[in-house]
Amino acid sequence: MSQNNGFYKLSWLQRIGFGSGDLAQNLIYQTICMYLLIFYTNVYGLEPAQAAFMFLIVRIVDVLWDPLVGTYVDKHNPKLGKYRSYLVLAGVPLTGFAILCFWNGFAPSLLYAYATYVGLSMLYTLINVPYGALNASLTRDTNEITILTSVRMFLANVGGLAVAYGIPKIVAALSPDGQIHSQTSASAWFMTMAIYGIAGMLLLFFCFSQSKERVVMDASETANVKVSDLWTEFRRNRPLRVLAFFFITAFAMMAVGNAAGSYYMIYNVHGTSDQMANFMALGSLPSFIFMPLVPWIKRKIGKRAMFNLFLSIAIVGMAILYAISMIPSLNGMIWAVYVAQFIKSTGVIVATGYMWALVPEVISYGEYTHGKRISGIVNALTGIFYKAGMALGGVVPGLVLYYVGFDQTNETVQSPLAEQGILWLVCVIPALLLMVAMFIISRYELSDEVIDKINQEIERRNKKE
Repeated sequence: MSQNNGFYKLSWLQRIGFGSGDLAQNLIYQTICMYLLIFYTNVYGLEPAQAAFMFLIVRIVDVLWDPLVGTYVDKHNPKLGKYRSYLVLAGVPLTGFAILCFWNGFAPSLLYAYATYVGLSMLYTLINVPYGALNASLTRDTNEITILTSVRMFLANVGGLAVAYGIPKIVAALSPDGQIHSQTSASAWFMTMAIYGIAGMLLLFFCFSQSKERVVMDASETANVKVSDLWTEFRRNRPLRVLAFFFITAFAMMAVGNAAGSYYMIYNVHGTSDQMANFMALGSLPSFIFMPLVPWIKRKIGKRAMFNLFLSIAIVGMAILYAISMIPSLNGMIWAVYVAQFIKSTGVIVATGYMWALVPEVISYGEYTHGKRISGIVNALTGIFYKAGMALGGVVPGLVLYYVGFDQTNETVQSPLAEQGILWLVCVIPALLLMVAMFIISRYELSDEVIDKINQEIERRNKKE
């Protein structure tokens, strides 16, 4: 590792080690995002409206919990590391709660579902907020942060691919009747989540071992950090406000699409578990092609043009998928469904993947304007809006399914209205949210040139002190 006044260069092992933290979190949390709703409705036995309301309540708890976590993280310095320590301390209980979420022992108890899902979500926040701050503590170098984000998103999508493609196949293989959406598959879901949860925990430990915090505020400088600093920071940091609202729309879009994908393949396409695995895997596969190209694309056309390009690609992909889905006997057009999913996912992955590289920028902007590098507070704020987006995206599918009369007791056929409602969840609602996201990110003002000047000025100030 070499450095120049805070502009550290990391080794590839350290980059991969940092990125493995997001791989770990995706093995657990992407399973929740993609498959918990269909597990609750078709295996555990909850009504769609019950599940929708529970998803909303869990996110409200998150919104209250995130600022407490962010404030605590900024104010304290555990012996194992200001940010990285939580990867270990919360990793084990997170794994336990993730496995318990897919246990059918108390079905269809709402109390048990609430207790396990709320517990998992709170522990996920206890890892995710400091992990987000960890990025900004490794270096100030803009190009290094771009590389770190590309590696992180690449590995995050490895996790997404392992979940999207692997979960349906493993559950089907372990299920007595080969089904993934019937009550007979309950034990298969439990065993599958145990495999993924333990793998995620081991990766969190690896991330901890390879992350070294170098750009952090002294304890004396963060001693007075308080919860009200969230509102203060949000009010005076305009780039943070833009990014926060982009998070809302982006994560709402992803939550809606991810939750609806399995329903779409089962009831609209009438696909097999293998076809579902292929479709869901295409939600992550483009990352292996395009995420390594992000630093080059950004240098060629700039951040704003890159966002506009890939958000537009995602909308085009959704439009194609909607048009294809109006064709009768859709299973015979499965190749066209795959192509549309690939196009849509290409746009979504690049646009939503690179947005994480903007978080260290708004942290530096805040330090530049008022002298405090409160990474935990900023990541708690982005976490609040991320969870707000997930709340919107989590409650919408359940409510739409309830409105269109989805029948969870029917394992093969739904009414035309229910099929149309599922199609809206997969294509139309996400496309509308992406249009809003394009407008929001057009207001982001921190170009690479501006943020480099800001970081250099901060280092000059620190050197004088």
